[in-house]
Amino acid sequence: MSIVVEAAIRGGTYIWGAPTYDQVRIGMGEVKRALGAAGTINLSRMTYELPQMGGTIVFRSLDNPDNVRGYTADGVVMDEAAFIKGDAWIEVLRPMLIDTGGWAWGIGTPKGRNWFHQEFSKAQDHDDYMAWQIPTRGVKVVDGELVHDPHPLENPDVPFSEIVQMWQSMPERVFEQEILGIFHDDLGGVFHRVMECATATPLDGPVSGRAYVAGVDVADAADFTVISILDARTREQVYIDRFNRVGYTALEDRIHAAYNRWNVQTMIIEDNSIGQPVIDHLRGRGMSIVPFHTSAATKQPLIQALQSAFEHGTIRILPDPIQVGELQAYEGKRLAGGMSYSAPSGLHDDMVMALALAWHGVDRQPAPIPRQAAQQSRWQRF
Repeated sequence: MSIVVEAAIRGGTYIWGAPTYDQVRIGMGEVKRALGAAGTINLSRMTYELPQMGGTIVFRSLDNPDNVRGYTADGVVMDEAAFIKGDAWIEVLRPMLIDTGGWAWGIGTPKGRNWFHQEFSKAQDHDDYMAWQIPTRGVKVVDGELVHDPHPLENPDVPFSEIVQMWQSMPERVFEQEILGIFHDDLGGVFHRVMECATATPLDGPVSGRAYVAGVDVADAADFTVISILDARTREQVYIDRFNRVGYTALEDRIHAAYNRWNVQTMIIEDNSIGQPVIDHLRGRGMSIVPFHTSAATKQPLIQALQSAFEHGTIRILPDPIQVGELQAYEGKRLAGGMSYSAPSGLHDDMVMALALAWHGVDRQPAPIPRQAAQQSRWQRF
């Protein structure tokens, strides 16, 4: 918190962002305690202003990145950055620093090797990045016992006895992540070896003689529609398109354009909700579409097939940071009836679903539904 307070005292506009509104309110309270009567807090606008110093701190929840659009900032602080959507940083916060040459801080506990880890790792070979890994309390294991190994930036207010109890009760990898701030590959996630498989290179267009399969996750205007295309022979991802805020005609035009450009053999589209009308319209354009109906019974094998592809290294994907972040953050929960899969609360899974649908097409090689048979086979599933 001292980072943004000290900056605001010198003047300028600064963004304080957190994953949820409740976390933002905590930040506002800490700033108010630090600055007291030196400034004015505006609860309706979620700002703290220092008129005599020319400084303003803007507090925003980043569960929806659009909450912070429109600002030019001298600095940005992302609290619990690993739990903020990667596109909040990539598409919204980073661009607002261009005009000012401003700085950004990402602070928080790791959560697998998502976008936060990617930015953290840039400190190794980017002159304009710096990174610190700070444990709650410094520790080391001596003769099977956890002992205090002081770290200059640790939190001395946390009793070491609490750290010992957590070490004794937590899985080792969870303790290292939550207490020591160590990044672990896909900790607790569904998809492992994601980075090992993220080695494909984008192509300008189809290779002669190759067959391509596409998976499409169709969303309403507020969410993201994703087209993911795989080479059916090499099982490499060759193309991704992710977009939102378009009408249905423009959405269908974009899907149709990708279909034609890549000579797609089979396109698999989820038929839930708005997907079925889109399927009907695209079939009317002569496209070979296979519908996929997502339910508790069908989603588990769909995701587990993609999970197996990563485990065995039989898929290669483009190293798109948003896609990688979604895959690494994706979660599975064991229920009485089997596994339930989804993105963490507040995050997207559109790129995961599009990739899973494309992989399903490559893995199963379903026969495309001819245009003339579309009406009779509307409820056909595979």
